[in-house]
Amino acid sequence: MITADGGGSNSSRSRLWKKGIQKLSDETGLVIDVCHFPPATSKWNKIEHRLFSYISQNWRGKALVSYEVIVNLIASTKTEKGLEVTCELDIKTYDTGIKIKDEDMKSINLEKHDFHGEWNYTISPKNIIK
Repeated sequence: MITADGGGSNSSRSRLWKKGIQKLSDETGLVIDVCHFPPATSKWNKIEHRLFSYISQNWRGKALVSYEVIVNLIASTKTEKGLEVTCELDIKTYDTGIKIKDEDMKSINLEKHDFHGEWNYTISPKNIIK
């Protein structure tokens, strides 16, 4: 199961996101349930509280002048309860503006859940017949 924010590149309406989840499902053979947080509810996302708040505390008052400084500050984030963060800079360039055609969407093995199927769905490997 993946819980995802409701906006951005992994939003519940992103065609590229769903195509990527289909690719992951096909490659791993996993049936993947996806549950997006409804709009304006990212505050419920546990990572916001369990990770980002500590990173923000760690770099408070420091000048974020380069990627190296930012990555090092994130990577040095630790908590008393044992949270340790690993971080590395991804310098790969990614294509933008990728359009997913209607026929590509139809090939995604997606089943909407009964409860808010626009936010909650299952993507199964293409070799699994429903």
